[in-house]
Amino acid sequence: MDMYKILVIAFSYILGSIPTGYLIGRMKGIDIRKCGSGNPGTANVYRTLGKWPGIVTFAIDFIKGFLPAFAAVRLFPQDYLTIILAAAAGIAGHIWTIFLNFRGGKGVATSAGVFMAFLPAPTSLAFVVFGIAVWLTKHISVGSMAAAFTLPVFCLIFKSPAPFAILAFCVCALIIYTHIPNIKRIYAGKELTFHHKK
Repeated sequence: MDMYKILVIAFSYILGSIPTGYLIGRMKGIDIRKCGSGNPGTANVYRTLGKWPGIVTFAIDFIKGFLPAFAAVRLFPQDYLTIILAAAAGIAGHIWTIFLNFRGGKGVATSAGVFMAFLPAPTSLAFVVFGIAVWLTKHISVGSMAAAFTLPVFCLIFKSPAPFAILAFCVCALIIYTHIPNIKRIYAGKELTFHHKK
């Protein structure tokens, strides 16, 4: 792998590592890690700071994933390995950010941006699933897991390139893993709804 490709992958990780929710919380005078669920992601920002900070957090985290993945597709259209490594690096940067001692968000918004770059149809349907699940359960975590679970299914339905479908399966497993605390709270009846404020 040449240096140019390595730089793209490294850039993807660094961009993904930008702790959007934490920075927005600091602008409001709080440490988002000490509020609500303690997670510096969209859901906790939304519950703690309100609708618009939550929307801004999601948008920036989405772009963090979309831009490097889209750039990799444009720069290396037939190089699936580089595209997948760049995509994975962006998601990993968000979850294990170098700026917060490798403890970041759960990867949902950044993963959505990544897959929208090269799988727009399956990702759009996963967004629909997310919306329906949140509407029915009032839990963003349930919507996130439902979208992650159905994305690989939609990849199979749309006959997406095998490397991208495999990445979708892997990211699905990763997102379910990052939501294990949420799953435990759901079973205990202690999971916060999206409109809950603490």
